[in-house]
Amino acid sequence: MERALEYCTYVLISLTDRKLYIGYTTNLDRRLQEHNSGRVISTANRRPLKLIFCEYYFSDKDAKRREMYFKTTAGKKALKIMLRETLSEVGYRKKD
Repeated sequence: MERALEYCTYVLISLTDRKLYIGYTTNLDRRLQEHNSGRVISTANRRPLKLIFCEYYFSDKDAKRREMYFKTTAGKKALKIMLRETLSEVGYRKKD
């Protein structure tokens, strides 16, 4: 029997300030709804948010490890390289 890919690391962009938010969840649809309805404190004032990247994992530890990596300087740099066209299209701006 095949295991489901149930753990997700994701990246959102705020359409208000054009900055990124990196997170982890087991239910991406529910989590996006929470972000865009203002129920997540860290993004409530940055709505609306748009999903620009996600990766699914079999292991919660792997997904959390990836989230933590993307939050490092090296991880942010890797994301910006991987998503350079997408970031350009959505008007991403670096932190001042």
